[in-house]
Amino acid sequence: MLSRRNLFKTAALASAAAILPHKGFSRSSGNSGTFRFCLNTSTISGQKPGLLKYIDIASEAGYDGIELWVSDVKQHLESGNSAQSLQKYISEMNLKVENAIGFAPWLQGKPGFDQMKSEMEMMAKIGCRRIAAPAAGIPYDQPFDLMEMGRKYKELLDLGRKTGVMPILEFWGGSKALYHLGHAMMVAAVANDPDVRILADVFHLFKGNSGFDSLKMLDGHVIEIFHMNDFVSSISREKQNDSDRVYPGDGAAPMKQILTDLKNMGGTKILSLELFNETYWKQDPLLVAKTGLMKMKDLVREID
Repeated sequence: MLSRRNLFKTAALASAAAILPHKGFSRSSGNSGTFRFCLNTSTISGQKPGLLKYIDIASEAGYDGIELWVSDVKQHLESGNSAQSLQKYISEMNLKVENAIGFAPWLQGKPGFDQMKSEMEMMAKIGCRRIAAPAAGIPYDQPFDLMEMGRKYKELLDLGRKTGVMPILEFWGGSKALYHLGHAMMVAAVANDPDVRILADVFHLFKGNSGFDSLKMLDGHVIEIFHMNDFVSSISREKQNDSDRVYPGDGAAPMKQILTDLKNMGGTKILSLELFNETYWKQDPLLVAKTGLMKMKDLVREID
């Protein structure tokens, strides 16, 4: 395991590496970024509308893209539907599958890697080019060797180039394995690969005590997708759970600062609404989707 001293030393090197210009799987252009809006289906998953209805709702609400969960896609295909027909349906709804949310335990050896490969290949068939790569399968209450994680992430990036679906390193604020943006930056630096990407999230930045100023250290290409939500001030950070997330702008997060920093990075940023709020799950899913999009657009207009 890394010592505390070495951890911060390496994280500092990662920070420096992250701001340097890169060429990779995709790259930012220009000095000022733009935003696209995406619906992560977790936001309306409590109503259990089903995969096709998720797509309908995202399209009708006016989103540019959608983040699908691997388990929903797998269930849909195993029910006798083809990947080709699903891709066609998504295209007809004028949506793009921006990312896939999955939990393959890629850090636990070959079986987990094989699962990730299978899920990448499945998502490639419906036009998805990204997949989340969290520290799934690692005990939530135990640390993990970040140097080893970086080496494995490099292998995962190699796999992504072969399948056409690139893994985005995701950190979870409540995990002991990978909970801080600094950890993700270190893992990215150890991977030493132009295609490293980090999936950040307002709630997880707060929950893991990363803060928000560190976003200023990242070059535009490192973050392509950013999960939008907010946290309340009435519950302590340590006691907050995913279900406590609220609409962006309805909580205590410094949203103007966050969006300004994302814009200043350069490149297109996909703002994806990811909520697990049980109160919203009881409401009309189309209303929830429209409300979330409206709030995100209002926040973006404040910095234009």
